[in-house]
Amino acid sequence: MEQKILEVKNLKKYFSIKGDLFKGPGGNVKAVDGVSFDLYKGETIGLVGESGCGKSSLGRTIVRLYEPTEGEIIFKDQDISHISKRQLKPLRKQMQLIFQDPYSSLNPRMNVNSIVGEAILTHGLVKKGQEYRDRVSEIIEVCGLSPYHINRYPHQFSGGQRQRIGIARALALNPEFVICDEPVSALDVSIQSQILNLMMDLQEKMGLSYLFISHDLSVVKHISNRIGVMYLGSLVEMADKKDLFTYPSHPYTRALLAAIPIPNPSKRKKMEAISGEIPSNVNTPPGCKFSSRCPYVKDICGEEIPETKEVRPRHFVACHFAGEI
Repeated sequence: MEQKILEVKNLKKYFSIKGDLFKGPGGNVKAVDGVSFDLYKGETIGLVGESGCGKSSLGRTIVRLYEPTEGEIIFKDQDISHISKRQLKPLRKQMQLIFQDPYSSLNPRMNVNSIVGEAILTHGLVKKGQEYRDRVSEIIEVCGLSPYHINRYPHQFSGGQRQRIGIARALALNPEFVICDEPVSALDVSIQSQILNLMMDLQEKMGLSYLFISHDLSVVKHISNRIGVMYLGSLVEMADKKDLFTYPSHPYTRALLAAIPIPNPSKRKKMEAISGEIPSNVNTPPGCKFSSRCPYVKDICGEEIPETKEVRPRHFVACHFAGEI
């Protein structure tokens, strides 16, 4: 039986904003609005959606960089939603995050030795000395860097090498669960494939589970087992990657797939184009959040929030007409 490592139940993260003369009345930015999913050991879930849909906020809330507004985060059968920082510290070793920008996420005043080794010393995995140096050298070599890089600083590396440092820092504590927040979006295409293959190799060797956040569907398809599609803070579709690309059931998912550039025009997916702007995540529309842009909209869409249905085995869709359109 598959071992469940993470369970997210109706997770919400709202950011309050103050009103003023120019921006209008205050309210809450609903960055994450009722997201639920499970992640199993050794699995990769890809998370896609437009910029601003809440992907990064979801990842940061799961590892408690942001405090959740509502909902449950159950990591290895323990509810970590509201435990104290002191209680959370031992679990930090098992949950790590790879940031999007490999330059701004690294301290320019620290060399590779300090960047990768800081968490090792903080959590007391090894003591300073030869054992510490051996551990840092081992992890940076596993991530594709050379031993002589250990005393260099971030500005002395290329973008791909800096991302390898970020990966090494995340894996230095031997975590079980890693959130990858667009880890290859700032890299050249040739470097992207190297980093993705490295992450897949490390996953196999170390038994890692990934939540892989990206706006690039081709990248997500390459590395993921299942894919979730987010829109305006909510998860609108979740399925195995083959099923999602073969039988996309939510109109928004179809729009994303139709937007993928394909050299041969005759093989492009055909669908009715969506129009309009993304609604405000402060004043979200009633009913289905996608109703203002959906080509299949009907009266019920603007009145009732759609329930998530299982339209195929392990294929979940939040749409009133899932399986009918």
